[in-house]
Amino acid sequence: MDTFASSLLSFAHQLFGPGICPGDWVWATSTAGALVALFPVLGAVVVALIRKGTGNRYDTTITAAIGIVGTVAVLVIPWLLLNGISSTYRAARSEPKSSGLSSAELATFDNDYCSFIGNQKQYLGGGRNIYESLFYPHNDKLEYGYYLIALIALPALALLFVKLQANAAMRRGPKWPTRFFWIPFVLLVVLSGGVEANAAVHLWLGFVPISVLGIIPVALVGPPAWSTINRSERPPEKPQPEPYRPPPPPPQEPKQYPPTAMAQEPQLAAAPGPVPVPPGSSAAGSSRYRRIRQLGHGGFGTVWQAVDNQLGRTVALKIAHAPDRDTEQRMEREARALAVVNHPNCVRVYDLVEEPDGLALVMEYLEGQSLSAVVDGNGPLDDIAAGRLWATMAGALAAAHDKGVLHRDVKPSNVIIDPAGLAHLIDFGIARSQGDSTLTATGMMVGTPDFVAPETAAGAPASPASDAWQLAATVSYALAGQPPRGTRETPMAALMAAARAEPVSKLPQRTVHHRLLIASLDSEPRRRPTLTAVRREVEGWLARAGKSPDGPVTRIITPQHTSQRRPLR
Repeated sequence: MDTFASSLLSFAHQLFGPGICPGDWVWATSTAGALVALFPVLGAVVVALIRKGTGNRYDTTITAAIGIVGTVAVLVIPWLLLNGISSTYRAARSEPKSSGLSSAELATFDNDYCSFIGNQKQYLGGGRNIYESLFYPHNDKLEYGYYLIALIALPALALLFVKLQANAAMRRGPKWPTRFFWIPFVLLVVLSGGVEANAAVHLWLGFVPISVLGIIPVALVGPPAWSTINRSERPPEKPQPEPYRPPPPPPQEPKQYPPTAMAQEPQLAAAPGPVPVPPGSSAAGSSRYRRIRQLGHGGFGTVWQAVDNQLGRTVALKIAHAPDRDTEQRMEREARALAVVNHPNCVRVYDLVEEPDGLALVMEYLEGQSLSAVVDGNGPLDDIAAGRLWATMAGALAAAHDKGVLHRDVKPSNVIIDPAGLAHLIDFGIARSQGDSTLTATGMMVGTPDFVAPETAAGAPASPASDAWQLAATVSYALAGQPPRGTRETPMAALMAAARAEPVSKLPQRTVHHRLLIASLDSEPRRRPTLTAVRREVEGWLARAGKSPDGPVTRIITPQHTSQRRPLR
């Protein structure tokens, strides 16, 4: 390796070794340091290219490959070259013939230049090494301060930019693989203590500028496409057994429950199938729930604030208007969806009961305002609040998707901000498990036109990517005060605009989330980042901004100004 180091030094001398102060070989040393700095840059570029094809898949093979590239490019080759250059200078001073340099090159070593340099041979190859310069006493305090600054500050500055190169190579992914770059670099600095101190100073002077410029080629490679990331983060598909779907019960007399069974609290079904409805008192005309006030009213039904007379807690009672089979299916679907999702930012379901005026869903009562009311009343959110909203709701939807439940109607009016400023996802009224049959009602529009994903507006099946699009549209509304495609005169016009995948022209411009919004609102579902990727990206930005991702998404709403809003269809 000493031969390669001397050849590199000769090349550096030919490349840039002017005979001016501080000397041709001093300049060549800085040039050699710049050439050594190219190896960490090359390693970061190679890792960025690997991630172009693998995304965020870090199995044993890929992790080992990144580790080997980082160790070789940042530690092994630079360490061998730095020590080889130092050995070349020592040999040129003591045994010129064994240095690997030509006679013409050795002849210039004896030239004196600036007064503070003196003889180049003595300056570069006859002084103390790094450890001796830093840890042995010096008679000249000014000289000691010079070495202290040059041999500590310059490597520290180079470490910063090597780490930035690694961060650029790991964009749109976890940052832990960057340790394969910065840890070897720290070892490089520690293990290079035997290098001649004066030579090391000029090597680092050449190393630092290339480390700064090296961020550019790594950034030009670019991060992996969102489709690659989504594919790499998707767990391997396992064959799923066909879910059991019991046939609808034939018309017959209601089943008689034994007294012991009637005394038990009924449980909601976690798998597709009929949701048990408690027999007894409510069907007979008496209600367990005392209604306080009406919270919302729509085409589908009415939501009441009520009190559970048995448990003494306040609940939200969602009662359907029409007691037909399609309505019951929808109520059962929402009950099943919420029963299997356990997340602090998803509204909880307690029961499904027969009330005197129809089938009723008993849910957690959330005091607060809808996100649409907050934005309409107080103006758009700032980047911190919007980031918290995005990360929180992405976690809630991801929890639902993990259980196979799609929401399919994420929009500002279906996000409730409680008095503490925390966001909650409500109204799973058109949610269903993936694979469930669709509603039998004709003409049923899935989702709200201004916030519906292009593929579902065009008639394609809903997917987790559709929920991700609707959440991004909701965040865009929170930042800009209007839907990403703008508003249309009629719902049909808005639906047609969605089906044609018209561009999102009303995105907020002055926000740090602009690029992630563009990616998440892509008309092609496979190119969108997953909710997991979005959450990681946003939480990473919040952490760098010194903010907690689980804080309030807006100012705390005082109780006297709160109102429960649950839009219905």
